Amino acid sequence: MRAIIVDDEVAAINSLSWELRKYPDFISIIETFTSPKEAISGINYLKPDCVFLDIEMPEMSGFSLLDKLEYRNFAIVITTAYNQYAIQAIKESAVDYLLKPVDQDDIAGVIEKLKKLNGQQSFQHQFEQTFEALSRASAPQVVQIPVSGKILFLRVADIVYCESDGNYSKVFLESGEQVLVSKKLKELEDLLPSRIFFRIHNSFIVHLLKVDEYIRTDGYLVLSNDRKIPVSRNKREAFLHRMAQ
Repeated sequence: MRAIIVDDEVAAINSLSWELRKYPDFISIIETFTSPKEAISGINYLKPDCVFLDIEMPEMSGFSLLDKLEYRNFAIVITTAYNQYAIQAIKESAVDYLLKPVDQDDIAGVIEKLKKLNGQQSFQHQFEQTFEALSRASAPQVVQIPVSGKILFLRVADIVYCESDGNYSKVFLESGEQVLVSKKLKELEDLLPSRIFFRIHNSFIVHLLKVDEYIRTDGYLVLSNDRKIPVSRNKREAFLHRMAQ
C-alpha cells in the first residue's frame, strides 16, 4: 500500500515512519506533509492507498483537510494526541486510530486491519464513513454570544457550565470569571454545540468534558471547578448515555 503521513509535528512523522518501515513488504511511505494545505495538493496528485492523518493541527483540522479533497479513494488511519470520547465514533468508521506516541503493538494492529482492506476495489465507502464520523465529532472552537450590543467570542474549551437567571443566563468560565448574557437558558442552549454541552437540569447546562464525578446517591455532578450541579431525575438516564458515547 502507498501511504502518506500528514502531521504538523516532525517528531510524530519520524516516529510513525520508523514503525511503518518495519513492514516494507506491505506498506510504502510515498510522502509526508507537515502542512495540511500542501497535503491536499499532494493527496490529490499522488492518489495514495492510505493516509495517516493527524486531526488536531493548528493550520487546519484533519476534518477540514478531508472536506477539501477531490481524491477520496483511500483508507484513513487517524492519529491523535487526544484520547477523547469522540474518538470512539471515529474508531467505528476509520480503519483505526493511533494515540501518540505511537506504540509498536498498535501499529501491528493497524497493519493487520489494512491487510484485510487491501485488495478491495474501492476505499470510497470507508472514506465517507470516516468523514461523516469526523463531521459529527467536530465542534466549533469558538461560540459567538451577543452581550450588551456586542458579540462576545468565547472559547468552547473555557466554558464549564451555564446557569439560568430568569430572563438572563450566567456563563461560568474555567478562569473563575462569569459572564451575564441577556438570553434565556434555552436560547443559550441553541448556541452551544450539542455534542459537548448537555441540559442537565432546567437551570443548568454543563460542558460534558468538565464533569469529574457523578454522585448517584445525592443526584449531582462535580465539575472541574469543584462546583456541584444537580441532575434532574428525568435527565439522569440520558446523561449517562451521553457520557458513555
